[in-house]
Amino acid sequence: MNPSNHALLTDLYQLTMAQAYLEQGMEEPAVFEFFIRRLPPHRNFLMAAGLPQAVDYLSTLRFTSDDITWLAQTGRFSPTLLRYLEGLCFSGSVEAMAEGTIFFPNEPILRIVAPLPQAQLIETRIMNLLNFQTMIASKAARSVLIAESKPLIDFGLRRAHGAEAGLYAARASYLAGFAGTATVLAGRAFAIPIFGTMAHSFVQAHKDESESFAHFAQAQPDNVVLLIDTYDTEAAAHKVVALAPSLLAKAIPVKGVRLDSGDLAEHARNVRKILDEGGLPHATILASGNLDEYRLRELIQSHAPIDSFAVGTAMTTSADAPSLDCAYKLQEYAGRPCRKRSEGKATWPGRKQIYRERTADGQWAYDLLTTSTDGQEGQGLLQPVMRDGQLIAPLPSLTDSRAHAADQLAQFPVSLRAIEPAAPYEVRISDTLKAMTESVDRRAQ
Repeated sequence: MNPSNHALLTDLYQLTMAQAYLEQGMEEPAVFEFFIRRLPPHRNFLMAAGLPQAVDYLSTLRFTSDDITWLAQTGRFSPTLLRYLEGLCFSGSVEAMAEGTIFFPNEPILRIVAPLPQAQLIETRIMNLLNFQTMIASKAARSVLIAESKPLIDFGLRRAHGAEAGLYAARASYLAGFAGTATVLAGRAFAIPIFGTMAHSFVQAHKDESESFAHFAQAQPDNVVLLIDTYDTEAAAHKVVALAPSLLAKAIPVKGVRLDSGDLAEHARNVRKILDEGGLPHATILASGNLDEYRLRELIQSHAPIDSFAVGTAMTTSADAPSLDCAYKLQEYAGRPCRKRSEGKATWPGRKQIYRERTADGQWAYDLLTTSTDGQEGQGLLQPVMRDGQLIAPLPSLTDSRAHAADQLAQFPVSLRAIEPAAPYEVRISDTLKAMTESVDRRAQ
């Protein structure tokens, strides 16, 4: 069974609540919003990602006859719910931030308006899709900011937490500004450039290291990037230099070498000297091996002559912040604003909008979180995506969303680009939203 977009990929309580809603006739429009309560440690911002996958899930949501049969056999669910699920398709509306938009705590990046049972049933998968890609895009963006113009490649599939995670990590990192991925399926699914070199096993399988280089070059004449640290890095660099003339005679240029272990900065300096003196000044150096934004900063600040970097495990698992404190909360039901008041988890009620205020010279000043009906100058960050269960217009391509993400990273405050914690970006709460909150609290009391 392929679990992706499967209607049963949800939590049990979504079904049990839906059954109770139906039995009580509670099918009025409900408004849910997805947001992050607080930033993870060492994060100064987040980047919205995963909207196309969320929309695809909503557009294709169906319970099959086999699903209904299995649910009936559990003995947990009423005929009322099973009949409802047989004909279920999403009929609501969606508003969302554009993918690649920088956002901050308490700012909704997606709003669902749908009959209450529908809006409730979709919670788990919507959170699952948006949480993961947002987490990875936010992590990847930190490396993009550190690397500046040097290309970054996703090498993380083999240590990802499952196939879907590896695939969506490739997509999210490309959205954030990575140059491409080693994950072949991501190339087909999302038109992401794919990159690859060779493994140590390829070298070890040969009796002679130079022979392994020659065989790889013959097999991949347009992509001769040779892994040179299986045994002795500098000795292997000399072998590459010695081999290069015979390869060039066959119209096979050495494109570059890859370093994957040891003191990458020192090896890069030594190898650069060997390549330059050996007539290969245009051969690039790719570095990999347990890299993250902190290691990238060390290598770049040391002026190591490394041309590009492959980032794997730390990015694909978001190792230093492997989860987000995300929430999908009911903000309005049947026209009545709702608010959760739990200690440490209180929400702002009602349908909301975010306006990004700027200084006279165009710099980001602060964000204003207000009600959706509180008109402000400028365009709100939440925009219509679906109406009556249908897309209003095609979503931007991944290329366009990637360009938007790059614009966001270029525009936002310099202080927030650091990988150490900075003074929080200001998100102001409007007087209108505060007044609504007070009204909801009075009603509850």
